[in-house]
Amino acid sequence: MNIEIDCTPEEARTFLGLPDVTKVHEAYVDNISKAMKGATNLDQLEALVKQVAPVGQMGMKLFQQFAENGAAAAFGKKDDKSKK
Repeated sequence: MNIEIDCTPEEARTFLGLPDVTKVHEAYVDNISKAMKGATNLDQLEALVKQVAPVGQMGMKLFQQFAENGAAAAFGKKDDKSKK
């Protein structure tokens, strides 16, 4: 069985009970854009990236795990690791 739901991102957020972080996202993107305008070479850009995302790949993995666990909880799926 395959169920497709046609909705906007806002509708999906509301359905899943997630907060609307549009204003936070806009402020973040605006600050990053302003900071990147001052980066004139690769070293400056690398330093900027380290300031913005100090945890780098580890932080992205943590966020991915958080999102996956949240989705599993929202849809009532059990974590297979808890059976071990």
